[in-house]
Amino acid sequence: MLKITFLGTGTSQGIPVIGSDHPVSFSKDPKDKRLRSSIHIETNGINFNIDCGPDFRQQMLSADCNKLDAIIFTHEHADHTSGIDDTRPFFFRQGKIPIYLHERVLKSLKERFAYIFDKDKRYPGAPDFEINLIDKNYNFKIRDLEIIPIESMHMRLPVLGFRINSFAYLTDVKTIEIEELEKLKNLDVLVINALRFDPHPSHLNVDEALEIIKKINPKSTYFTHISHNMGFHEEVCNKLPNNVSLAYDGLVLELD
Repeated sequence: MLKITFLGTGTSQGIPVIGSDHPVSFSKDPKDKRLRSSIHIETNGINFNIDCGPDFRQQMLSADCNKLDAIIFTHEHADHTSGIDDTRPFFFRQGKIPIYLHERVLKSLKERFAYIFDKDKRYPGAPDFEINLIDKNYNFKIRDLEIIPIESMHMRLPVLGFRINSFAYLTDVKTIEIEELEKLKNLDVLVINALRFDPHPSHLNVDEALEIIKKINPKSTYFTHISHNMGFHEEVCNKLPNNVSLAYDGLVLELD
């Protein structure tokens, strides 16, 4: 069984946005409060995250997570990586944390977090990691769990999504090639970004995401990486097809 917890479903600024006067920022519905996008997966005794953004500490406390066997990174942008220092409590208890990431993402982390990754600049008490490089051409495993990388383009930046059994998680997608779509056939659940209804240069909007969903034809789909410009959670869900809905922070899915 896969247990998937949505730790965050918001865009890079989160919701509410600092200083925003948008009506969604004042919503009393907890489903309209969104931390930066990330999920936590539990299966067969393995606990891991996809992405580790600036809300990581708060997300781990909210999810009551006290074990982290790995982190998989989709790409290097700050809203998906900048919580890496807050992995320290796991490192102190467990030792080195395996991370799975593209070589380009590792290069970015080494530049931005030299006190963690540069042996000559390493700060006492910084977390430490077991590094595993991945790319779109090769499946990889966390213990005996096989994971299939799927590449999409976030404007001009390649981003990796991941398929695990009949579940797939894609974020920060703008375009995706046909050969990568082929990796997504016969899904029970697809999670994919949909920023808002209006077009955006580097993210799918709702109509673009729905077109991709038609090509993949999963049994059900959840949108994530959502902007306040999308609108109120319940109102938007009422506009979507029956098998498509907005994810929300704290949503838990359990799949066979």
